[in-house]
Amino acid sequence: MAPHTRTFTTYDGTARAYRTEGRGEPLVVLPGGPLRDPVRLGDLGGLSAHRTLVVLPARGTGDGAAPADPASHRRDRVADVEALRAHLGLDRIDLLGHSAGGDLATLYAAAHPERVRSLVLAAPGTHAVGIGVETSDEEGDTVHHGDGAFAPEATRRALRALTAPVLVLAGGDDHGPTPAEAAALAVCFPHAELLVQAGAGHVPWADDPGGFARPVAAFLDPEVRTVTVDGVRLAYRVRGPEGAPPVVLVHGRGGDSTEWRKITAELAADRRVYALDLRGHGLSDHPGEYGFAALRDEIGGFLKALGLAGATVVGHSMGGAAACLLAQREPALIGRLVLEDAPVFFPVLPPRGPAGLPEEPVAFDWAVLDATNADLNAPDPAWREELTAVTAPTLIIGGGPTSHLPQRHLAWMAERVPDARLVTIEAGHLVHAARPREFLSALREFGV
Repeated sequence: MAPHTRTFTTYDGTARAYRTEGRGEPLVVLPGGPLRDPVRLGDLGGLSAHRTLVVLPARGTGDGAAPADPASHRRDRVADVEALRAHLGLDRIDLLGHSAGGDLATLYAAAHPERVRSLVLAAPGTHAVGIGVETSDEEGDTVHHGDGAFAPEATRRALRALTAPVLVLAGGDDHGPTPAEAAALAVCFPHAELLVQAGAGHVPWADDPGGFARPVAAFLDPEVRTVTVDGVRLAYRVRGPEGAPPVVLVHGRGGDSTEWRKITAELAADRRVYALDLRGHGLSDHPGEYGFAALRDEIGGFLKALGLAGATVVGHSMGGAAACLLAQREPALIGRLVLEDAPVFFPVLPPRGPAGLPEEPVAFDWAVLDATNADLNAPDPAWREELTAVTAPTLIIGGGPTSHLPQRHLAWMAERVPDARLVTIEAGHLVHAARPREFLSALREFGV
């Protein structure tokens, strides 16, 4: 959605302008940087694809509303944020503050903790809580910074009432706040998470757009949770009653956890369903290292991290291949295995060449293609030989003659896996999307 400029009236009768851009629920954005046009924020590295950004510039920045006096500058702006919340008709707001806007967001959270649903502080200022307010000069004397508008001790006390989750995001360098200062800031909040974005500086979405937008979007989405496996942050969605038998859904190449929504809605009636975003996909990290072996280890790490050993694992295509490799290597981790139109580790003919560059933006890391194509072109022969090591009862679902995968390979796999059965649902490669009822029926008959 294209940016729009709108106006509202603050507590003191001042007309203020704000800018909106994007789609989804509103996210109030407080930009940092004195007297700079907030247009420079862009769409925060693509965050506008997930939320409607509501950008409120500083007084005196572009909208002609100068502060009454320097000492009242931050006091006025806190009141302006509250007036904007009322104008938007929101009982509680999701709030993002950058740089000096982070100080303002912190002060707003201290003044109105009941009005904050979630808080993101991106490369934030730390003066509001007294971090970095005092330093020593070359002679060892204390130097005070700031304009006297902060009352750090009072702010810290007030923040104890904040029940909202907080994400403090710092760059990996020392261009403020340093990772240590960001960690000290996070401690000031009752429920805070610290994320250091390696390779990013004071404007993290400019240095690494996706590396900024993905974790922020995951944090802001109440349906999404995250876990770190071998240094890679993985996003996932979970539904269903706690304590119910677990089912883990693993998407194919280029997909993500959202493609399982219809399946999840049905299974969650009596199962605890976990839909995972694999590395390089969805809202998970893009570490640059891909391939079936890396994905195999990732699924295994995910099951261990969440205590899901013995779960049913349903994998589509690439996700199914990785799950199959895991079932071979660590049989005890998987209770039941479902492989939906998954490749069977025979070399692809003709071999696939380099993926080239995408013609349009894609929702996954394009490097996944070359890495997994290399495995498809020349799979490790042991992967076929070790199919007999799979001990989990296995359901192989083929998409029939319209699938691009040779269905004879699936039949061959069903003969090699000790406890496997083959079901064909003529839907092409995307069985669970094209024929969800038949797909669910096959799962239920299999005991899922």
